[in-house]
Amino acid sequence: MTRLPTSDSAPGDDYRAENLAQELNLEGKTLPRFIAVEGNIGVGKTTLAKKLAATFNYDTLLELPEENPFLERFYRDPKSAALPTQLHFLLQRSQQIQALRQDDMFKPVRVADFLIEKDHLFAEVTLDSDELQLYQQVYQHLTLEAPKPDLVIYLQAPLNVLQERIHKRGISAERSISNEYLATLNEAYTNFFHYYDQAPLLIVNCAEIDIVDQQKDYLQLVEYLLNVTSGRHYYNPGK
Repeated sequence: MTRLPTSDSAPGDDYRAENLAQELNLEGKTLPRFIAVEGNIGVGKTTLAKKLAATFNYDTLLELPEENPFLERFYRDPKSAALPTQLHFLLQRSQQIQALRQDDMFKPVRVADFLIEKDHLFAEVTLDSDELQLYQQVYQHLTLEAPKPDLVIYLQAPLNVLQERIHKRGISAERSISNEYLATLNEAYTNFFHYYDQAPLLIVNCAEIDIVDQQKDYLQLVEYLLNVTSGRHYYNPGK
């Protein structure tokens, strides 16, 4: 039987590995060593990445939107702040991936809340043609060869669910996000993952589940993802 490693999570964490070991069926399962979680703003990708990391005692590789000084300006006025916002994220991810590659000799296990390949998705949605050309020139000069995930989890949800969750978490910078922008990103993500075949892919319908507050929903998702080792899979609880 595959055993969960000992958790280093803080006391009181409901998702500590030792608390879940008896509830998860890990018999004969091989844990994915590198998991990438993706999805639109507010869908819960960072929350899921952190919970998976706590469950499996993995390190996290997370986007750091709070360190992007242009992001709040972008949400207020996308046209004027799109390019510096996108370039800041691109350079940030390049630095993270470079650090990841330097540590690769130790073959660490990680959960990330982004795919570097999706960076083009945001650039194509937010930048005009001249800005996109500049962005692509910068992109080509960076080292962005990230390790291939053993599993990619794409969280999707309709616009009303995203709006509700963004409002619930109450991040001030996100108050200016327009419904049009969220809808455009939903469409872009759908198109991106329709053709994605670089790693095993699990597409999760998040409209009817709450992995933040409902431990049962989280546990059922983990049980399901542990069976995904290749191909494309769809998780539609309640259907």
